[in-house]
Parts: sequence; C-alpha cells; structure tokens
Amino acid sequence: MSFIEKIKNPIFWSNFFKVVIPFFIVVTLFSLFMNSWSEIFAGDFTAVSETNFGDEKWKSFWGMKLFISTIYGLYITNKNMK
Repeated sequence: MSFIEKIKNPIFWSNFFKVVIPFFIVVTLFSLFMNSWSEIFAGDFTAVSETNFGDEKWKSFWGMKLFISTIYGLYITNKNMK
C-alpha cells in the first residue's frame, strides 16, 4: 500500500495522533528543561517565559516542535501501517 493510500485511511490518522501527541509533549518538556533547567527548579517561570517565548521566540519554539513531531509521526505511522 502506498503512502497516499495510507493517508486516506481514517485509521492512519488515529494512529498518527497516538504517536504525535506524546512525542510532541516529550520534545517540548525536553526542550524546556534543556533551555531553562535552573529557572524551572528555582520556580522563576517569568524567566522561563522570557527565555523561550519572549520577543516572538514562541514562533520558532512551537514551530520547530510541531514540524519535527509531524514528520516523526508521519514516518512512524507509515512504517507501522500495513
């Protein structure tokens, strides 16, 4: 079955979201901890917000994670669908 045929199947999208949502959450948490480890454990969430989301940094922060999660989800779901 080709990729185009697979994405027309509703089960593909169900499986896609089962992969993407947990992966997106893990990638987001990992990124936040890597960028703001000390601020998070100090409870300084204003600094975490400024570091990761201030000055329109939120676009690249969320955009990259959505892109990576989507590509990963499509790849894994395509690979596991028969």
